[in-house]
Amino acid sequence: MSADVSATGSPAENTDDDGGGENETWSTPGTYVNPGTDFVRDTNYIETRITRDGRDGYPVEPGRYRLVVARACPWANRAIIVRRLLGLEDAISMGLCGPTHDPDSWTFDLDPGGVDPVLKIPRIKDAYLARFPDYSKGITVPAMVDVPSGEVVTNNFPQMTIDMSLEWTEHHRDGAPQLYPEHLRAEIDEVNAGVFSEINNGVYRCGFAGSQQSYERAYARLFDHLDVIAERLRGQRYLVGDTITEADVRLFTTLVRFDPVYHGHFKCNRMKLSEMPVLWAYARDLFQTPGFGDTVDFTQIKRHYYVVHSDINPTGIVPLGPDLRGWHTPHHREQLGGRPFGEGTPPPPPRPEETVALQDWAPR
Repeated sequence: MSADVSATGSPAENTDDDGGGENETWSTPGTYVNPGTDFVRDTNYIETRITRDGRDGYPVEPGRYRLVVARACPWANRAIIVRRLLGLEDAISMGLCGPTHDPDSWTFDLDPGGVDPVLKIPRIKDAYLARFPDYSKGITVPAMVDVPSGEVVTNNFPQMTIDMSLEWTEHHRDGAPQLYPEHLRAEIDEVNAGVFSEINNGVYRCGFAGSQQSYERAYARLFDHLDVIAERLRGQRYLVGDTITEADVRLFTTLVRFDPVYHGHFKCNRMKLSEMPVLWAYARDLFQTPGFGDTVDFTQIKRHYYVVHSDINPTGIVPLGPDLRGWHTPHHREQLGGRPFGEGTPPPPPRPEETVALQDWAPR
């Protein structure tokens, strides 16, 4: 493995046993649970960064890079949201993998012929091997790919969205929000650390627990921190400050998946999100904010978890529920004040080729 492939993360997410990304190593198709053990996420990411000064050999350059994502993946969903909020669609193109993958890699099965139209490859693994022929870690999304060389640049998803905010500033849309403002960074990092360890990764710790004891410990940690976050949000509209920040993006992608998959599939079932008044209202507020809910594909989310995790759901049956119409009901969070985009403005509607089909969204 190349020397620049090592464990890393933003200051807010490189914590204890936790990492991110759909980063399980698929040595056995559909196997995610190791009997008798706690789930420990692999945290080896490609540390290379795309920066304004190009110090790692990859300077910011509009049109040069392709963001490869899967709408099903919560870690990739973050990058989709941030790219859209900041208006980076012209600067960074986006390739979409399908919701399921084989033991080898995420694949571009949604594209004609099963080949990404820009990278000309059938699976994201090809971009990893183009740069690292002996790459042996998990093939993850999101990933940034250098289009001219066809090589992966980075899959370090927590740093990726921070760099979209700080390194790509010259290419932000007019009215783009400040998602990682300097005066709030320490607080954002602190909040993100807890949300990541206990909630973002906490649901996986429950779902992939290898013993009853492991599951019960994970369950307690998850709901303890959900209670902490609910109390924080009881009197303020957003997690940090009075505008949307990176912290809200990171919590949202777990909350929006909670009832469709984590409550049942991962046994995170003390109660549904829709039974947690503060968090449910907060999540609906974000869902109804341009740039958040319009990136969510519930059909792909359910298909990914219930089909790919075959040791948890061996029948491969994808449930029809839950009823998603509640996502559009009034949340009344505006009564707490706050300005979603600060001095900025909402993003325009998504481009036709990046719009989630109505049947895959939440019906009104």
